[in-house]
Amino acid sequence: MSRIIFLVATFMLLIVIPSNAQQPAPVKVEDGLLQGKFENGLTVYLGIPFAAPPVGNLRWRPPQPAAKWDGIRQATTFAPSPMQTGNPPAGKSEDCLYLNVWTPAKSDDEHLPVLVWIYGGGFSTGSTAESWYDGEKLAQKGVVFVSIAYRVGPLGFLAEPELSAENPHHVSGNYGLLDQIAGLQWVQKNIAAFGGDPKKVTIFGESAGGISVSMLCASPLAKGLFRGAISQSGGSFGPTRGKTYPGENMKTLKQAEDEGLAYVHQAGATSIAELRKMDADKLPMGWDVGCSWPVVDGYVIPDCQYAMYKAGSYNDVPVLIGYNSDEGLSFMPGRTPREYIKWVKARYGKFACALLKAYPCGEHSVTRTARNLSRDAAFGWHNWTWARLQSKTGKSKVYYYFFDQHPDYPKGSPKYGDGSPHAQDVVYVFQHIDPSNTQTTKSDLEISKAMGTYWINFTKYGNPNGKGVPEWPAFTNSNPKVMYFGPTPHIGPVPNAKSLKVLNAYFKWRMTPQGEAWAK
Repeated sequence: MSRIIFLVATFMLLIVIPSNAQQPAPVKVEDGLLQGKFENGLTVYLGIPFAAPPVGNLRWRPPQPAAKWDGIRQATTFAPSPMQTGNPPAGKSEDCLYLNVWTPAKSDDEHLPVLVWIYGGGFSTGSTAESWYDGEKLAQKGVVFVSIAYRVGPLGFLAEPELSAENPHHVSGNYGLLDQIAGLQWVQKNIAAFGGDPKKVTIFGESAGGISVSMLCASPLAKGLFRGAISQSGGSFGPTRGKTYPGENMKTLKQAEDEGLAYVHQAGATSIAELRKMDADKLPMGWDVGCSWPVVDGYVIPDCQYAMYKAGSYNDVPVLIGYNSDEGLSFMPGRTPREYIKWVKARYGKFACALLKAYPCGEHSVTRTARNLSRDAAFGWHNWTWARLQSKTGKSKVYYYFFDQHPDYPKGSPKYGDGSPHAQDVVYVFQHIDPSNTQTTKSDLEISKAMGTYWINFTKYGNPNGKGVPEWPAFTNSNPKVMYFGPTPHIGPVPNAKSLKVLNAYFKWRMTPQGEAWAK
């Protein structure tokens, strides 16, 4: 009889254990229990609320604490993306303040480094649910990977006098940046439950995400929330300007409030109270409506970042920063030489002639040399300036890169002479290069592997160097070395340094009273 009981008990265990092994035990965070899922050696938690839904009276207010819940909350699917034009993955909703966690930890006492992703999209679009932002491959290298959502477009960045008046700091706008800060505060309080170490957090992002990283490095509100920062095609060191351009995107609070007043009327409302009652999908959205960029408000962003870094007033952490070789493919304002010359004169005024010599276009086409002005104005000058200022006024190291991985297109090809466009680096960093694709080269795989190794080393140690990759020296003003990615990882000089110095003369003038008055 005892043998029969033993066999029955064993049979029941065989039934129960596989069923239980299909999902991890719930994890406890500050607001309740979360149920995640197993995926490829990781435990994954999706759609975790880190703040209250910013709806109704919370629209255009700083993020508020998330509500606690009873029972076990399922965290196995992405939450909706923020409201924006188009149809982002997982749909879109004004209720969008959620984050996601991929962890290789088997227990909560592993104290793994944490890598936090902030998506790009020009502060007007973006989603943590994009397939190329999947954190699996990076987490499998021994870090806890987190991706944070934030409000974009006018819902994330509208500044307006009524909104400033109701705020205890008398500011408005920058709600999207405050969302990012709230997400990082959640990480500090809760990431240990996922096996992460809140003292070893590195933030990284690309494009608007990389610009966000730059701003978080300057914001006193983000102090102590991370120990390292990676900015891909980011940086925000340009002065404010009434009519903005890539690289001069920032407005003063007053300029942004004036733009916000026009937005309220454009939406068909007469007050913020009336605007808050409108359905989110009825609000004007898109690249052309304005009110979709952070502002120098004196609170979240205290001042022009150039001035802050020059004074040594920033969060001094190690940084890994860089940009792509042909960003101008995505940001070129003129399709013909005539249009290009007209744009340069309109934007740069008395510096136009010098810049046209430094960044010449062809007789019949806008060549890469001309596109490099857009690249450097939007990204190159900012990274170069970031590296130079932090090397001068900070204690933490700077690692500077230049991504130049692309085919050598033959003469006669419409892509002849093209370099690496904006955002091409993302799939390399996230380890999403497909080795089975016939277009994938051995060089692609080598560059992707090296970038993944450098990024993870930096997350773990605050230094990208380690076994299996070439030595990457820190950038200094006396030894301005840059890591080139393409066709192999190798060290080189600051790209286009001679032309950058011409562009630097313009930016330095723009920060004088005369340059400031000219650009209002």
